[in-house]
Amino acid sequence: MADKPKKGGLGRGLGALIPSGPGPDAGDAVRPTIGSGAADVIFGDAGKKKAQVPGAPTFNGTNRTQPPKSMRKAVADKSAAASAAQAAQSEDYGARYAELPIGSIVPNSKNPRQVFDEDDLGELIHSIKEFGLLQPIVVRRAPDDDGYELIMGERRWRAASKAKLKTIPAIIRDTADEDMLRDALLENIHRVQLNPLEEAAAYQQLLEEFGVTQAELADRLGRSRPVITNTIRLVQLPVPVQKRVAAGVLSAGHARALLGVKGDEVAVAQEQIADRVVREGLSVRATEEAVTLYNRDGSAPAPRKRTPTPPPEFATAAAERLADTWDTRVSVTMGKRKGKIVVEFGDQDDFERIMSLIEGDK
Repeated sequence: MADKPKKGGLGRGLGALIPSGPGPDAGDAVRPTIGSGAADVIFGDAGKKKAQVPGAPTFNGTNRTQPPKSMRKAVADKSAAASAAQAAQSEDYGARYAELPIGSIVPNSKNPRQVFDEDDLGELIHSIKEFGLLQPIVVRRAPDDDGYELIMGERRWRAASKAKLKTIPAIIRDTADEDMLRDALLENIHRVQLNPLEEAAAYQQLLEEFGVTQAELADRLGRSRPVITNTIRLVQLPVPVQKRVAAGVLSAGHARALLGVKGDEVAVAQEQIADRVVREGLSVRATEEAVTLYNRDGSAPAPRKRTPTPPPEFATAAAERLADTWDTRVSVTMGKRKGKIVVEFGDQDDFERIMSLIEGDK
């Protein structure tokens, strides 16, 4: 017995929550669009052709068999009830799906993300050209009611524009001004797309615009208050250090460790320790130790100089013997597990001479 086709439960549920606008007439052929993948994700397989069930009545042309009048009335009543329920849900959730002209959408001016990696964007452009855009963007009506304003998905919108798409799948949602920055911030935080400085600036902007405390902001964003506090403090670092954090040269952990520097010339010390972190590749733990030493001694610790270990006697004797035999400088060094012989030569002729001596000793 053939398996019955499975129904898309998740897609059907989202489709009920986010109803689409009026579709084409039933008699028109439905042409797949670049956003058809997104529509499938949102609405399941409602628009696909249904498989014929054996024994079910068929309706072909004018000679189709009409179902009983009572059945037609029941189906009509059920469809009307479903339409009414869908309309009510649309009003409740204030969102619907549509394919919008790309030119009618403007970016979110409150988006905390300012840096878009060109390589990642190029990969997304290629994917959109090959498979279409599978995840719709989220927009709202522009305040002047002329077009739409992005809430989430600026990277997808940019890539779709560069892929020369005419329309883009979108969820149109009612969003107040005070929620624009919050929604954009949450999307980027959950996708780990903001660098620490962008995240700190976004938190600071939320605090200033909405007049909330750090504890209230942490509660609204679902984050702990210490995380909010320590992230906001990153904007207190000197500009050269901030640039390294934004570029990913210094991690957020390194930056937080540098905030522990105390004294009269904090900024200078932070830059000096940051230079050492980059130069020596210090870990966060080593950076914390460097800051502790600075706070105790009042100066940035100088890098440790390694005292060279003298080579063992057998290595020195071997180097002298080989140097006399090959008439060139030879050094023999010994590490913890293995040693190394270095033979110097002047030019190609000297190299060939030494090689002939080595091969002649075999």
